[in-house]
Amino acid sequence: MEAIEELAIQPCTSSLYLRPFRLCYRQNGTKKFWDFMRTHDSVSILIFNTSRQCFVVVKQFRPAVYMCELERHHPELFENQDKEGLSRVEDPLPAVVGVTYELCAGIVDKPDLSLEEIACEEILEECGYRVPVTNLRKITSYRSGVGVTGSRQTLFYAEVTDQMKTGEGGGHPEEGELIEVVEIPLEDSMKFAYDETFPKTMGVIFSFMWFQTNIAPKLPKK
Repeated sequence: MEAIEELAIQPCTSSLYLRPFRLCYRQNGTKKFWDFMRTHDSVSILIFNTSRQCFVVVKQFRPAVYMCELERHHPELFENQDKEGLSRVEDPLPAVVGVTYELCAGIVDKPDLSLEEIACEEILEECGYRVPVTNLRKITSYRSGVGVTGSRQTLFYAEVTDQMKTGEGGGHPEEGELIEVVEIPLEDSMKFAYDETFPKTMGVIFSFMWFQTNIAPKLPKK
């Protein structure tokens, strides 16, 4: 996962996932404009393995996170960013600075499937558990990246057992995915959530807190 090499930056002139626009408008009599991106909505799933009392999350290299860290150390990389051609990264950082812990998640790009069906597909592909749609519980939905994309993410909760595991997960390598499945013991979850040495998404922190309020009090006492 961390064998990252031959880094180069170039302009993005087209993308399957991002479409840049500029909205021009008048607000309270003042002309304004705002640059934004259109992207897919998404689903994410808080997975709890009841057999071993642990959360199942994923770990992967995120280029956007990596480049934010790289820019902090080498701000000159993004100077003249509009020029055409490649800009080689001669002094890269270790790839680990771009690795994050996240909930199992995926984009909503299959109009013939429900959000629940897409979520179940992602659980199987990324984490290796076969979960029936009826086992999903919707927690909530919210807007993410409100200053740039404004896309909607819907968060689900799923309980799994060891018997429901039918594969190793890891995503689709042919689609560029390289995902490691990680188990977080329930007793360590809140410490993990607030430990900044483990880079993570806000979804992990929020969902762990939701679990402590809504699920943990109903668990059998040891």
